[in-house]
Amino acid sequence: MAKTIMIVDDSTSLRQVVGITLKRAGFDVIEAGDGLQALDKLDGRKINLIISDVNMPNMDGISFVSMAKQRPAYRFTPVIMLTTEVSEDKKRAGQAAGARAWMVKPFQPEQMLMAVTKLIAA
Repeated sequence: MAKTIMIVDDSTSLRQVVGITLKRAGFDVIEAGDGLQALDKLDGRKINLIISDVNMPNMDGISFVSMAKQRPAYRFTPVIMLTTEVSEDKKRAGQAAGARAWMVKPFQPEQMLMAVTKLIAA
C-alpha cells in the first residue's frame, strides 16, 4: 500500500511540482493551501509524512505543525519544512514545533525524495 504525504503550501504551483515528484515515486498525496485547511484534513487517516511551507496566510506552517503534533494520531508524524526562510530563529521555532528537516526553496526533486525516504523509513 502506498504511503501518504500531505503537502501544505499556499502556492498551487509548488504543491503541483512537489505532488508530481512524490506521485512519480509512488506516494499518495493530500494537498492543503494553508495550516487551517491542513488541520481540517487531519481526520485520523494515516499520514506518513507532512511537507509544509512556513509563511502562509490564515495559519503559518510553524503554528500548523505545533497544532498537528498535539493530535495523538499525528504526534510522531515526521515533518519537513519547505520554505524560503533561512533564519536560524525560524529553524529553531520549526524544530521546537516538531519539524524534523528544513529544506530551502527552490529544491531539487532528488534531494526531496532522499529526505522523504529517510524520514518515512526512520
